[in-house]
Amino acid sequence: MSRDTVVAKRYAKALFELASAQQIVSEVEAQLKLIVETLEQDQEIQKFLSLPSIDSENKIAVLKAAFGDRVSALVLNTLQLLVSRRRHQAIADVYEAYTKIAGDSLGQAHATVYSAKALSDEELAGVAAHFGQLVGKTILAEQIVEPALLGGVQVRIGDRLYDGSLSGKLDRLQKSFKI
Repeated sequence: MSRDTVVAKRYAKALFELASAQQIVSEVEAQLKLIVETLEQDQEIQKFLSLPSIDSENKIAVLKAAFGDRVSALVLNTLQLLVSRRRHQAIADVYEAYTKIAGDSLGQAHATVYSAKALSDEELAGVAAHFGQLVGKTILAEQIVEPALLGGVQVRIGDRLYDGSLSGKLDRLQKSFKI
């Protein structure tokens, strides 16, 4: 486990404990997601945050202007702390660790469902329900269309991959012939 991952987990755990005490766990998760998505989409702000010649106060001022009215003081303070300690690159890792911690405490898990074609809402809900019973949690499913799968689905929950795709079955069959 890398040092950045360990640091991100510490920040995420502290943030979760504070959010839990204020009963805003889901809101904080949504706000972190907003920040991560915004930062991933804007290359200019990533460059800006990475420049060592710009002091932390200016970086924090820009982030406050961008997110101040859309996120809670708790999330804003965490963002300020990360930037002032030159750990802005860990923001996405903090979000990922936070969602895992929050999901575990709420009995939820995030799943990515890969399919060859777009699934209907009912089909996606059926996949989520099936895997929810399998892992004993409520599954929050996100869908990604991956035509290379040919058919079937792959479901990633945390670091586990359940492969029921046609391409996966063909790969396993081919490997069985190579004894």
